[in-house]
Amino acid sequence: MTTASVLQYAVFLLIVTLLVKPVGGYLARVFGGEPTWFDPVLRPLERVIYRLAGVHPEAEMDWKRYASSFVALGLGGTLLLYTVLRLQPIFHGFDPAYRPGPVAPDLAMNTAISFATTTTWQAYSGETTLSYFSQAFGLTAQNFLAGAAGLAVGIAFIRGVARQRTNLLGNFWVDVTRAVLWVLLPLSLASATVLVSQGVPMNFSRYLSVSIAQPVEYDEPIVDLDGKPVLDANGQPATKKARLTEQIIAMGPVAALEPIKNLGTNGGGFFNVNGAHPFANPTPLTNLLQLLGIVVLPASLTYTFGRMTARSRQGWVLFGVMAALFVGGLLVCHSAEQRGHVLVRQGVDHEASAGQGGGNMEGKETRFGIGGSVLTGVTISNTSTGSYNSMHDSYTPVGGMVTIVNMLLGEVIFGGLGGGLYSLVMIALVAVFAAGLMIGRTPEYLGKQLGAGEMKLIGLYAVVAPIFVLPLTALALVTHAGLAGLTTNTGPHGLSEILTAYASSMANNGLTFASLSANTPFYNITTAVAMMAGRFGLAIPALALAGRFAQQQRKLATDGTLPTESLLFAGLVTATILVVGALSYLPVLALGPIVEHLALK
Repeated sequence: MTTASVLQYAVFLLIVTLLVKPVGGYLARVFGGEPTWFDPVLRPLERVIYRLAGVHPEAEMDWKRYASSFVALGLGGTLLLYTVLRLQPIFHGFDPAYRPGPVAPDLAMNTAISFATTTTWQAYSGETTLSYFSQAFGLTAQNFLAGAAGLAVGIAFIRGVARQRTNLLGNFWVDVTRAVLWVLLPLSLASATVLVSQGVPMNFSRYLSVSIAQPVEYDEPIVDLDGKPVLDANGQPATKKARLTEQIIAMGPVAALEPIKNLGTNGGGFFNVNGAHPFANPTPLTNLLQLLGIVVLPASLTYTFGRMTARSRQGWVLFGVMAALFVGGLLVCHSAEQRGHVLVRQGVDHEASAGQGGGNMEGKETRFGIGGSVLTGVTISNTSTGSYNSMHDSYTPVGGMVTIVNMLLGEVIFGGLGGGLYSLVMIALVAVFAAGLMIGRTPEYLGKQLGAGEMKLIGLYAVVAPIFVLPLTALALVTHAGLAGLTTNTGPHGLSEILTAYASSMANNGLTFASLSANTPFYNITTAVAMMAGRFGLAIPALALAGRFAQQQRKLATDGTLPTESLLFAGLVTATILVVGALSYLPVLALGPIVEHLALK
């Protein structure tokens, strides 16, 4: 591992760690109704929104009403975006010379569900398929609303753990409004300003038409207006080596979409190549800011959890588990990519030196190198923000497997906005239950008892992802429609591509092994099913558990209570995450990236 990569990783993790407490404390104040700097400006606007929407902010909801409101917003956003995509030509007026057509029904359905669930799985080429209006109004609006809804559910889950002897978790519409006004909107505006200063476009200009010289396969004769050959200085027929072609380059409101896709842990991008495009991610500073935008809010929710439950050390234990698994993924992925491909390495110098970065650079931008690519790959696969800056399909089998495993673990390493926190707590509860069985006591977590009803919800949460990911992957492998997507690779790598599609959809991530041709009715429908399951099939059991916790009376700790604020408990949670993940997915990983790696020996 090069010194530059080590420093890059260390500085990034240090910045995230330093921001956890101030950002987490700010989130606790926002959703606790405490004063903030933005109140004089935003409070009047908040009241206007409630008045127009008919929301009574003082009326709190039980978990059923909260979950129903969450589902209603998601379905409403899906319908709205589907309408925008289907009527795209009507709304497009920025450039009459280049008018994108309506999006096909199955693709529009998939895209609408994708953005309304923060998945942002893009089975299309962004800048050539969608208009400026579709990107700025349709996609960006859903990025704000879906991200805010996820954060609201995370806060409601924390309230359930913190409260006692009540069935109320807060008001969903209030939490969403405050998430947009106090959190996502200010951060997006600040980030967009920096991005514009770094060269990211923010306009509604016409598409640019640029002449590009393309080489011709054979020398073509040059003729005059009468069709007669033109002679060169030696009297021979002159030939041309290249042909001029026109390339259409989209400009558009890129800086409006880029910040919220990261802050709301949505992912995707204005351009087909996401963060590898120089208009979306032009400098090292923009790359760092985008990665921080992805991680800081989900990481800071651990401190928010500790503060709202009055157990700050518990929050730091959860963050420590996230950070340890994050570092482990970095080390494994970087090691695999820095060593490079064993077949290419024969007779080729793969060592890093002053003259070259070394390693496997296929599918990676030279301006990011191994370090910047791996840091982004591990970061986005740990969260639900699949905004890549390198092609993970070109990673080594082990490097690519790290990104797959991160998604299969269920967003417990930072994770989505809101979803990452309650996913990790759910796994921590499994660890508490196992420890309770070993010491012969009824399991308790932060004074809340884990009875039969609570364990059924936790068990349901744990099996939802395998129930959808594995059968859908198997269906794709045994049907002609599924195998037809493998237009480039077959065998173990083809299996990895299909597994990535469903793991990414279930994790509401959007990351893809791009060689899979996924814009077909089969994949558009089946990945949409996984997206819906990953969004609502996990959030609803989490809210139900929060509702049960909120009704309990918190029990006082005794000498027999399992301590959950120690290094030992952090190790237990980490081991539980790895064991549960292995029990669920090791066989399919063995058939995909593991056997692909062993075949290279």
